[in-house]
Amino acid sequence: MKYLPLNPEIFIQNRKRFVERMEKKSIAIFNSNDELPSNGDSLHKFKQNSDLIWLTGIEQEETMLVLFPDNPDPKYREVLVLVRPNELKEKWDGHRLRAKEATEISGIQTIVWLDTIEGILQPWIHAAETIYLNTNENDRKANWVPVRDYRYAEMMKQRFPLHNYKRSAKILKDLRAIKTALEVEVMQKAMDITDVAFRRLLTFIKPGVMEYEIEAEIMHSFLSQRATGQAYSSIVASGDRARTLHYVENSRECKDGELILMDFGAEYGNYCADLTRTVPVNGKFSRRQKTVYNACLHLHKYAASILKPGISIIDYTEKVGDEATVVFQKIGLLKKSDIKNESADSRAYRKYLYHGISHHLGIDVHDLGTRTEPIKAGMVFTVEPGIYIEEEQMGIRIENNFWVTKNGNKDLMKNIPITVEDIEAFMKK
Repeated sequence: MKYLPLNPEIFIQNRKRFVERMEKKSIAIFNSNDELPSNGDSLHKFKQNSDLIWLTGIEQEETMLVLFPDNPDPKYREVLVLVRPNELKEKWDGHRLRAKEATEISGIQTIVWLDTIEGILQPWIHAAETIYLNTNENDRKANWVPVRDYRYAEMMKQRFPLHNYKRSAKILKDLRAIKTALEVEVMQKAMDITDVAFRRLLTFIKPGVMEYEIEAEIMHSFLSQRATGQAYSSIVASGDRARTLHYVENSRECKDGELILMDFGAEYGNYCADLTRTVPVNGKFSRRQKTVYNACLHLHKYAASILKPGISIIDYTEKVGDEATVVFQKIGLLKKSDIKNESADSRAYRKYLYHGISHHLGIDVHDLGTRTEPIKAGMVFTVEPGIYIEEEQMGIRIENNFWVTKNGNKDLMKNIPITVEDIEAFMKK
């Protein structure tokens, strides 16, 4: 791994939180993701199951975690299962974890090899009454591939049909949404790396530069700072392409007089940052660009001011929409007649702001968490209003990441340049 070793207490605390929610005489089993083929004899780069990462910190393929807090033998109340190191395979694919190394990462003392787990696991299952199995219950999920979690769940139900089965995902959705202070420390590192990359870009961008050259600068900065890489595919959208929310082509020339919207974030220790900034290609906002940018910044600050415990994302989004309606009138985007004729399902401001304002952030960029229940202290959210004007071929979005606290929130990106004046001053250098 490129990043420095994380504090294993992160994963010790996370497992403890999960075990506290388990029923008596129950066992929970977690599996790593599949290694997925691409073309020919190639595989996609392996990406570990986010729940397994959250519980163990182990990135290696063919990994399992077994939690059985009522196991009569205390040694086997939490067990990490690893693929046995193989000398020949290591010559091709590199080092595989030894037991001591896995313990140092995860804090788990009992390590067993994958080729022995079947005989060990069966008596534990017989001693348990309830089995917790895991599936991907991210509300944004759009994947019908029968991945390992689902195949394993089907196999277990066939082998042990008379047990009670519970969903680990229901517990994890609550727990992963609330970040511990140790988790936020790692996220802050990802955000600090992203900060350095953004400042690098402010001195690099100029008319004639290609969007992919900017993307390359982002990757260079991330990797040179020990980031694992990008938390997601960077969006580098100049001119009218900024109105395409998930523009990742990054192939065009950045021209004098245009704005460029950049949405990118580092991944460090498997935790994500998510930043968006919109800057002038030539280093100077025009009068109209400045007006729209400051309107977006006003919405950003307003949204941050009401992001606190007790409000739901749905109500929060409605309030930001109300403020956007007022702001869009001031900058000439909406007329009173537009607002008069709007409906609850088709609000006028949505013509210029057609996405959500915030999402949960953590190990996944769109992390687990509820949209309907009240926001709680410990959650981490993006705040990312945007203004997209087809008639002016302009798109602006401003995004920071916030840790919700008992009395409000903490801006984890407060040091990253955000005002027109700061951006212009940095680009002038």
